[in-house]
Amino acid sequence: MKIAQFIDMIVGQFGFHPTVCQLTALQTFGQFLADRRPESVMILRGSAGTGKTSLAAAMVGTLHRLGQKLTLMAPTGRAAKVFSRGSGLPAYTIHRRIYRERIYQGLDGQFNLNDNRNHRMLFVVDEASMIGSGSKGESAFGSGSLLDDLIKYVYSGDNCRLLLIGDKAQLPPVGEDEAPALSSDVLRGYGLVVYECDLDEVLRQGERSGILFNATRLRDMIVRDETTQLPPVTFEGFADIVNLRGDELVETLASSYSQVGMDDTIVVTRSNKRAAIYNQGIRNTILDREDELCSGDLLMIVRNNYYWTEREQAAIRESVSKGEPGQPFPVSFLANGDRAVVERVRNIRELYGFRFADVWLRFPDYDDYEMQVTVNMDSLLTEAPALTLDQSEQLFNQVMEDYADLKTKPERLRAVKNDAYFNALQVKFAYAVTCHKAQGGQWSHVYVDQGYMTDDMVNADYYHWLYTAFTRATEKLYLVNWKNG
Repeated sequence: MKIAQFIDMIVGQFGFHPTVCQLTALQTFGQFLADRRPESVMILRGSAGTGKTSLAAAMVGTLHRLGQKLTLMAPTGRAAKVFSRGSGLPAYTIHRRIYRERIYQGLDGQFNLNDNRNHRMLFVVDEASMIGSGSKGESAFGSGSLLDDLIKYVYSGDNCRLLLIGDKAQLPPVGEDEAPALSSDVLRGYGLVVYECDLDEVLRQGERSGILFNATRLRDMIVRDETTQLPPVTFEGFADIVNLRGDELVETLASSYSQVGMDDTIVVTRSNKRAAIYNQGIRNTILDREDELCSGDLLMIVRNNYYWTEREQAAIRESVSKGEPGQPFPVSFLANGDRAVVERVRNIRELYGFRFADVWLRFPDYDDYEMQVTVNMDSLLTEAPALTLDQSEQLFNQVMEDYADLKTKPERLRAVKNDAYFNALQVKFAYAVTCHKAQGGQWSHVYVDQGYMTDDMVNADYYHWLYTAFTRATEKLYLVNWKNG
């Protein structure tokens, strides 16, 4: 098939007349697919309102209809769910696709890079701005560099290639100055032939959106390196962006919960401390929840956990061996950032200087699968991202003492590794989160509270944070106590 015919098919599925930028992107995509060199890669960059998501969905849908083998991935569970919803095809988190669990070493689960046994597979990764490189990754996974491992995995397959989709104006990975997966120079450093294109023209229908109008202004200021003063925000003439006074917050949040639901409403803050204050205020003032953890509470996992999924899989295998029905849990581990809804809470108790509870959780991003776990209640209210190093060491030492009767240290370590209390799930309330936790997700109503800001606190990182926070909203953006620049 000629490239022009292929582009016509995509345009037909796209349903809109493409802009010049979009047409250029499609031509580049056609050239990328026609290139027979196995080391080719494509980057599709696009900011909010440029049609990147719809265009990518049309590209993926057309390839699927033509019989091209595809694997869709994203960095987080919620981002994968958004990508799947837009494309109509299943999407997976990167970690769960490219890594496999190996034998435990020490106390934490370790994951090796998986073998890519695919042939002529196109791997399509959305929200690629979140993919880190260097040594900032998690040591439990492969080399510790997600970008290194992703590229090694994809190109170890037979004629497999990679399409990376993302927005350079969003927050880069923690500890990095830019998004390496969206940099052509970085990818060429891997020996890849890079095809790239940028969508930067906001579509006409987006011009009526205050969210996109202001996000585009932020992006342009980032591009022009004009990030040294508080940015002005335009509210007048737009119905989807609101300057919300603090005394109106409770009533307005309650209205959002009623209109679009708690799962589609989020508060985005600058710090874990401020998120913790919001979470407690929302539970006490709006939801009237007096108990420290209740049925219906929305939680976010704040540390990777391998213990409970393995325990669940073992129980299912035992049931199946007895001829009983059993449905496998859809993921191999519970990831930092995964969301869950509390169904029941039982047996709150104190051990080892910590408080624990047996909790039945439902996972909305994984087909509402339900699982029973033990939760560390101390993680709920800590102002740190998770239990501190001192707390973790205290828990380890206390649990270790319970196995003092075992003769050798390796035996004691294995016992701790298999201890439910040491492996208790660490969670926080998820009504309010930091922007890094929200990145990759979308909500109908988003409330942004940047806290106290002065001119000397404004820099490029702040602009990336604000742009990312703005673009989490699909219908309504509320800026809490915003003072215009």
